[in-house]
Amino acid sequence: MPIIYASVTDFFLDPIVNAGTDFISSTGLPAVFVLMTLESACLPVPSEAIMLFAGASVAAGELSLFGVVAAGVLGNLVGSWIAYAVGYYGRIDLLEKNRLIHINAKHLKWADDLFARYGDAIVFFSRMLPIVRTFISLPAGVAKMPFWRFTVLTLLGCIPWVLLLALVGEAVGDNWEEWRGHLHYLDYIVVLAAIVGIAYLLIKRRRGGDPGEDEGTATPEPAGSSGA
Repeated sequence: MPIIYASVTDFFLDPIVNAGTDFISSTGLPAVFVLMTLESACLPVPSEAIMLFAGASVAAGELSLFGVVAAGVLGNLVGSWIAYAVGYYGRIDLLEKNRLIHINAKHLKWADDLFARYGDAIVFFSRMLPIVRTFISLPAGVAKMPFWRFTVLTLLGCIPWVLLLALVGEAVGDNWEEWRGHLHYLDYIVVLAAIVGIAYLLIKRRRGGDPGEDEGTATPEPAGSSGA
């Protein structure tokens, strides 16, 4: 399974990575900013490859460490604003009224309640996880998480991830592609954890019943039990 997963993802992502690294080589820091913006706006641009290559460019003396980290973090922040806005303003048209991807109002309320209780931790820690970090801004917008709280938590969560990748890229230099391959194992862990988490929530909801399922439904009285 891991080999198949890696082969499939590499097939789709390698052309994007090649174009991205060429873009950075020719344009420098603006390219890092643009690519990390696209990644955080839910587009398939792997931040691991972008920041590892940017770090390798630091080792080669072509870019500065502060520059690539600042460009990566700011790009992630701007991209997260875009995804947040799509979720925030598109909630009604995309999820509540759209017949193709319509989501039940009770399920949306459940997501709202989840973000109301755990939204800070979800946004902050998700920004340090591959795959999940790319998409977390969208549900945060759908749940209408306060914008400036979302912004601060996103910024704080992006810094460790971007800085770590840049430092690793600087340390390994020309071997950055090999280290990109090593990070696939982290992808497997995240995917497995997501599957387990979703399964747990589904089982928990099924055992506990659907919230509001019986709300507004009167229990019929036994025949002849009128209090009159």
